[in-house]
Amino acid sequence: MTRLKPLDLLALGFMTFALFLGAGNIIFPPGAGLQAGDTLWRAAAGFLITGVGLPLLTVVAMGRVGGGMERLCAPIGKWAGATFAVAVYLAIGPLFATPRTAVVSFEMGVAPFTASAYALPVYSVLYFAAVLFLTLNPGALVDRVGKFITPLLLAGLLVLAGGALIAPPGEVGTAAAAYRSAPFVQGFLQGYLTMDTLGALVFGIVIATAIQDRGVTDPGLLTRYSVIAGVIAAVGLSLVYLSLFHLGAGSQSLVGTEADGVQVLTGFVQHRFGTVGSLLLSLVITLACLTTAVGLLTACGEYFSRLLPVSYRTVVIAFALFSLVVANQGLSQLISVSVPVLVGLYPLAIALVALSLMDRLWLRPRYVFVPVMAVTLIFGIADALTAAGWSDRVPEVFKRLPLADQGLGWVVPALVVLGLAVAVDRASVRKRSA
Repeated sequence: MTRLKPLDLLALGFMTFALFLGAGNIIFPPGAGLQAGDTLWRAAAGFLITGVGLPLLTVVAMGRVGGGMERLCAPIGKWAGATFAVAVYLAIGPLFATPRTAVVSFEMGVAPFTASAYALPVYSVLYFAAVLFLTLNPGALVDRVGKFITPLLLAGLLVLAGGALIAPPGEVGTAAAAYRSAPFVQGFLQGYLTMDTLGALVFGIVIATAIQDRGVTDPGLLTRYSVIAGVIAAVGLSLVYLSLFHLGAGSQSLVGTEADGVQVLTGFVQHRFGTVGSLLLSLVITLACLTTAVGLLTACGEYFSRLLPVSYRTVVIAFALFSLVVANQGLSQLISVSVPVLVGLYPLAIALVALSLMDRLWLRPRYVFVPVMAVTLIFGIADALTAAGWSDRVPEVFKRLPLADQGLGWVVPALVVLGLAVAVDRASVRKRSA
């Protein structure tokens, strides 16, 4: 029975960390920290739940079923599961997350040095060419990403994080109005924007494939190694997020109170390190975005080549070209469109993972999964419409639910239906036994 050596296991953890650490993971924490101000730690706690805790639980759930999303979705039915899976893969793939990695790395790594209108198109072509080169051989991801690219990424992050902790840009500012009233909830919702829980749903197959390519076939070891890789990634992400939150909270005197995460980071490195710092930030951002794009494209290739009668190579090339086109629409446009989609998809992902981890509480999973997921979908759509600015189309009763004004109106209905479904499941089993 093949087992991974400690160095290979560490490389697997580094690869997992690099897959998760992408565009959103770097630009949203400092922006949230800037707005959180003196409510920094409460907001950070909420952010860590959706940005680290939920992705880690998702990796555990994916490891338990062998890394395939279709197995995780099995209790809700073949067609419903496939529909949800396709929506997630497209959202974190060619529609939003993958193009965003290119645009963010350009905005922070290239845009400060050039004002040419042709810079983004040229950069995005070169960027996706590099992504394709790494993606077309998924079996080499651990060696290329875990052993070579990630150590470079970590070294750059340590320099930047060390500079922020040793010599912060200024005193912690005051919290914005939304954070003063509900810092934890605001941080929780900001964690959605990293897309990491959705990413974990699709990275599960990448992690499992990387382990199997090392000769590991035992299901128990596959689960164990997936969980260890997830824990290593979670620790690394937590340290990065806390450093970036602290950096943002102390940047109000440097960049003002209305800046976004990109402006916070670029302003800080230019202020503290000058041109050298800007070049270092460019390297860190580019590597972080590149590794995430590789993971996303690989996952999409693995999934859609099994779902459709097309080859892995055809899928990744087609999705890379589509992402290239979407990336040239600009960062602001991508973020504005992606937020409502994430608000709608995240509740379903959270419910699916939570139910999968609690599967020992009932005997007939389908009779619990289906009603809970259906109710979560309905109320998640209502929250998505509100996030899109279409609250007038949402029935008034939805707006009166607990936490609805915070974008979490789905929580209470989902919990109520879960309790009822579990009670019915147990009662029907006792009746049968009698």
